[in-house]
Amino acid sequence: MAESTRLVDLIQRRIDDFLAERRVELTTVAPELSDVMSLAAGYLSGGKRFRGLFCYWGWQSVAGMLDPASLESPEPAELDAIVDAAAALEVFHAAALVHDDIMDNSDTRRGSPSAHRLFEGIHRDSGWHGDGSAYGRSAALLLGDLLLGWSDELFDLAGSRLPLPTARAGRSEFVRMRTEVTAGQYLDILEENAWATYPESTALSRAHRVIVYKSAKYTAEAPLAIGGALGGATEAQLAALRSFGLPLGVAYQLRDDLLGVFGDPAITGKPAGDDLREGKRTVLIALARPRLPSPVRNLLDELLGDPALDAEQVQMIRTALVDCGAVDEVERIITHNVGLATAAIRDAPLTSSSRQQLLQLAETVTRRAS
Repeated sequence: MAESTRLVDLIQRRIDDFLAERRVELTTVAPELSDVMSLAAGYLSGGKRFRGLFCYWGWQSVAGMLDPASLESPEPAELDAIVDAAAALEVFHAAALVHDDIMDNSDTRRGSPSAHRLFEGIHRDSGWHGDGSAYGRSAALLLGDLLLGWSDELFDLAGSRLPLPTARAGRSEFVRMRTEVTAGQYLDILEENAWATYPESTALSRAHRVIVYKSAKYTAEAPLAIGGALGGATEAQLAALRSFGLPLGVAYQLRDDLLGVFGDPAITGKPAGDDLREGKRTVLIALARPRLPSPVRNLLDELLGDPALDAEQVQMIRTALVDCGAVDEVERIITHNVGLATAAIRDAPLTSSSRQQLLQLAETVTRRAS
């Protein structure tokens, strides 16, 4: 996907330029804020840029204004706008990661310490007084808030380059996404704490609801709809993009859930079985519990969420999840959702070249190893 590679480079360049401007602004306030900028830059370097790519191809699928090869040529105002919007989504994603790591008490992100652990390390290495852990959480919370504000700035820049009706339509989709992902984050932490008070028969539907609102919508559906809206999509085109994006986003998160339990730490950048230590009540767990013998199910409930899980305990849970058939069932659901997504755009009123790119992206995001 050479076109997507060039687009990722454009998004990174836009983010780098934006951060350079913000660095001047922040360090003018106080030189100590250079630590904040350094951590922001770290969170916004590299990455697969799936949300930015979905935003671009959502736009391209309805606008059809550029041949992908022309990404090498001077950029028209419309392309500047969509790169700004794609960059805004990536900055929003970085903010969500910072906040998510605080809520999950995660030590690592992409193979490096999470933001609150990095700030905690700065506190420790500087020999400051007070609680380093509390400082790290507070500073990371503010970093996440700052990134949220910056994502708004970038999205406003995108809208300023476009006709007012399409800018407003894109902003409406962006606002919807922010509300839904925040609601999904709350549902996620609620499920981790309140799962035992709900009927067992509702566990799978509740886990699926978390997937939809915490991840699926803002990973694929919302970026596609935002890009489409910025391109002046019709209702039929937006409906097609949503029908493609939602099941694909579900499949993406189900793959992520499998990687959170079975992924190779050298590839995922997270400790083996990290989701088990965090107590994630995922679709995988919801499918497994009714299939497990009572003693094994009780042991799973006892171990899930224990931050001190050792390698042997993680492997024991992995074996139980495989042997009961839950892993195979998740793979089946992933395949089913990819099929739904593929069918949704097969004859959709979208440009043919964009449909092909979206189908390739579907394969990439659901078959990844990290």
